[in-house]
Amino acid sequence: KLNIDIMPNPELAEQFVERNPVDTGIQCSVSMSEHEANTERFEMETRGVNHVEGGWPKDVNPLELEQTIRFRKKVEKDENYVNAIMQLGSIMEHCIKQNNAIDIYEEYFNDEEAEEVMEEAPSAKTINVFRDPQEIKRAATHLSWHPDGNRKLAVAYSCLDFQRAPVGMSSDSYIWDLENPNKPELALKPSSPLVTLEFNPKDSHVLLGGCYNGQIACWDTRKGSLVAELSTIEFSHRDPVYGTIWLQSKTGTECFSASTDGQVMWWDIRKMSEPTEVVIMDITKKEQLENALGAISLEFESTLPTKFMVGTEQGIIISCNRKAKTSAEKIVCTFPGHHGPIYALQRNPFYPKNFLTVGDWTARIWSEDSRESCIMWTKYHMAYLTDAAWSPIRPAVFFTTKMDGTLDIWDFVFKQCNPALSLKVCDEALFCLRVQDNGCFIACGSQLGTTTLLEVSPGLSTLQRNEKNVASSMFERETRREKILEARHREMRLKEKGKAEGRDEEQTDEDLDIDLEALVSKAEEEFFDIIFAELKKKEADAIKLTPMPQQPSPEEDQAVEEGEEAAGEGKSEEVEEDLA
Repeated sequence: KLNIDIMPNPELAEQFVERNPVDTGIQCSVSMSEHEANTERFEMETRGVNHVEGGWPKDVNPLELEQTIRFRKKVEKDENYVNAIMQLGSIMEHCIKQNNAIDIYEEYFNDEEAEEVMEEAPSAKTINVFRDPQEIKRAATHLSWHPDGNRKLAVAYSCLDFQRAPVGMSSDSYIWDLENPNKPELALKPSSPLVTLEFNPKDSHVLLGGCYNGQIACWDTRKGSLVAELSTIEFSHRDPVYGTIWLQSKTGTECFSASTDGQVMWWDIRKMSEPTEVVIMDITKKEQLENALGAISLEFESTLPTKFMVGTEQGIIISCNRKAKTSAEKIVCTFPGHHGPIYALQRNPFYPKNFLTVGDWTARIWSEDSRESCIMWTKYHMAYLTDAAWSPIRPAVFFTTKMDGTLDIWDFVFKQCNPALSLKVCDEALFCLRVQDNGCFIACGSQLGTTTLLEVSPGLSTLQRNEKNVASSMFERETRREKILEARHREMRLKEKGKAEGRDEEQTDEDLDIDLEALVSKAEEEFFDIIFAELKKKEADAIKLTPMPQQPSPEEDQAVEEGEEAAGEGKSEEVEEDLA
């Protein structure tokens, strides 16, 4: 197909001047340009190919085993087939021998010991940015790493402002390939925007999502973008599903979800019509839904299969036992957590007894042995904290995100009062955070749907020598300190309660002695006050009864004065005689 044919112009050929030879400098001249131009963006796209069995003749039915075996035997006897196999076999044998001779992927220093001290300062750099492709931007509310190789990232997008979702807002969420930030690999199309999204750790093709309308959805990436399984509305949550977690089971199909309607539900994705079990978060143990606390965050540790923890929007942490006989006994204990909703709750991967929570303006570390207060905490920040996660490599390192767009990296072995590294990721608020299994890469989701991929320095992602022992001793020391303080506070409260109630029978002998001494001293004071009052009264009466002396007349005063003068003169004469 010929679109256009441009004939040569002889006038232009006359103006052409041949230059021979032509001297040109290579990589020696200064690069100069009259203007700047932005190059076109290079977009990569990955596509898969499904291989199906084929190539059978028309007279052979591939579904019947006898016909296929007969045809294979016939082909194997053909001379051309034998020659082709012999030729290909020699080539393959040569490649295998080359591969056995030199292993280009061999690691010679794999058993290197961990470095004790990293000389470089803690740092982090941005690797990639994944932006919401929709025109109407939504917040990135949850992140999940692909369990096989961590080369993909699932991001849930939704607007959490009640009844303020923009008109025409899309409900799609996406799976991104880390090497292709320009276009998502797969779009997930739920019936309602997704608040949370999790990869199945046993089957990486399966994803579990919690919707804004309370439904639980399940996808199989091999089947496309549409929902594979969806819970019925009448048996689903009544509020947005803020937490979904896969359970450690043989089939790998069990999961559970939590919502602010006060319910935690167990599901089997093979039959999503209704939940297999429901636990109501009523700490009064009356199992009344109107008294239940709304669940914001969930925590389940595979090493503790019977325990799970729930962070509520009232700031209370609830520890539950799934294997309890009655529903009331499933709530084991509570921890007085924060002043506001608990947005993050995660156990330490090395010490499951210690767990991290984030709410209001602080992040707190708790121990299951100390139920009245946390053992360690950060300072109160100016901005609200939104999410947190432990480092999977270092036991004393955790990450927090804030509403001012800052990512804080805390290292309690190195510094307790301030973060080891504070990084301004973006101008808008950061809503979610997820750390890769190797501890090097961190993904942060923002309010405008931008997901930033960061790489931290080796000092923050490499296990230091003796760090586990140091972190363990630090947690144990702080737990003992809190136990001592709790015992002291409990003793003081009991004393104040006894004094307030005024129970004489419960007073100790020491208290009685103190009271008796006080009574005796008070009686003595009253006795002496009465005596002193009587003495003063008697003195006043005596003064009144004493007669007053008569005043002398003026003549008598003058005679007395003359007598005193004569006596004075006689004394002076006697003194002079003695001196002579």
